[in-house]
Amino acid sequence: MTRGRRAVSIIGATGLVGSEIARLLHKRKFPLSELLLFSSGRTPERETTLGGRRYEIGRFGPVDVFRSDICFLAAGGEYSRQHAWLIARTGCIVIDNSSALRMHPHVPLVVPEVNSADLRSHMGVIANPNCSTIQMVVALAPLHRQWGLKRVIVSTYQSVSGAGLRATGELAAQSSSLLEGTATAPDVFEHPIGFNLIPQIDAFDDEGWTREERKMANETGKILGDKSIDVVATAVRVPVFRGHSEAVYAEFDRPVDLAAARRLLKTAPGVVVEDDPSRSIYPTPLGCVGKDDTFVGRLRLVADHPNALCMWIVSDNLLKGAALNAVQIAEELTSKR
Repeated sequence: MTRGRRAVSIIGATGLVGSEIARLLHKRKFPLSELLLFSSGRTPERETTLGGRRYEIGRFGPVDVFRSDICFLAAGGEYSRQHAWLIARTGCIVIDNSSALRMHPHVPLVVPEVNSADLRSHMGVIANPNCSTIQMVVALAPLHRQWGLKRVIVSTYQSVSGAGLRATGELAAQSSSLLEGTATAPDVFEHPIGFNLIPQIDAFDDEGWTREERKMANETGKILGDKSIDVVATAVRVPVFRGHSEAVYAEFDRPVDLAAARRLLKTAPGVVVEDDPSRSIYPTPLGCVGKDDTFVGRLRLVADHPNALCMWIVSDNLLKGAALNAVQIAEELTSKR
């Protein structure tokens, strides 16, 4: 793809991620010649306003792809499985936000700060990684290059916005009901989420791991270019509206220097270090909402394990964890000749 203005379409523009992609394209002044917004077909047509201009959100039809240079898919895995390659065959580059094609051997799985070079080998479809994986690899990549990442044990604390708009409404309703002394039955989640933790994100497999946990394990090695990295994940849904957090234990091939690790992270693209235990300075979800970066704190070595480092990683899951990373992929494509 060469430089210049692009016709861009978003399928799933009525959802949390799709609407955020549209907003970011305007905010970041992406070189648009045309912006086409579509629902996935599950939601009614409507209008939205971006940059002072009104846009209609219509239902997507096959003829619409011929008007687009780049198409963002934010309509779910089944939709992507059915349509991603069909759209790509028209010459339109697809950036898919679902998990459907992430592990496909001919689909690059890209976090621009980490592996933008993989965009050179795309065949029309590029996958946006899992939200929790993105923020983790942004922080781990510079450390991996220095000391060689061997193993990761991660526990995630994921906000309800990762499950969509209905999930945020469910948390609000249940929290309000509980404060009033009543209870509301769960609908989106398997258990009540108000003032609760749910150690399940997505379905379980036969070995007791959830799909979310498997995603983190599989995607990390593909993004970092080293499938020998062992990732053990436990994914937990927490009563937070927006912003995912992770407690990470990382083990490397060589001994880690804490001061050097801080220096590497402070200079890494897309990373902000907030780490001053004496003043209780560390990242929190509320402090990261609306911010583009991945925030890292609670950096500490592990006694008797010189090759290990612990850290706390927080990011806005609708921005860097989804919409922003997708838009950054598009920006990388348009910046390369």
